[in-house]
Amino acid sequence: MKLGDEVSVWMNASPAQVWALVSDVTRIGEFSPETFEGKWTRGSTGPEVGASFAGHVKRNGVGPTYWSPCQVTACEPERLFEFAVGTDAMTINNWGYRLTPRDGGTEVTEYFRLQPSLPIRLYWLVLGRLRGRTNRAGMTTTLERMKNVVEA
Repeated sequence: MKLGDEVSVWMNASPAQVWALVSDVTRIGEFSPETFEGKWTRGSTGPEVGASFAGHVKRNGVGPTYWSPCQVTACEPERLFEFAVGTDAMTINNWGYRLTPRDGGTEVTEYFRLQPSLPIRLYWLVLGRLRGRTNRAGMTTTLERMKNVVEA
């Protein structure tokens, strides 16, 4: 059972330009159809491994609405930005962006990976196809919106 997915979009922009968007969690509301705002928390002020932030989520674009605590787990400027979603005690999933220079621009891949715990595996078995489609559509929307901004 595959507990994740990814979507890639080529952008006519440098990795540095794309990095500025994907690593600035305060701009996520411009791009994501579900997370309409983000803020650094616990004294964090920017992207680095261990930095904390919260995303204000409106599930499926309609609700419920809640704050999701997140922590940066990988941060390689102009290459990789990944974060875990969940509490200090339990990660639910990981989201990230891989940036690859290609054809004078950047191939941007957004991905998610669920933790393989039993409750998550059961959830994915029952609702995975539906939620997977929602996540895939959301990643496509997010990347296309980023592309429009970075290429403008």
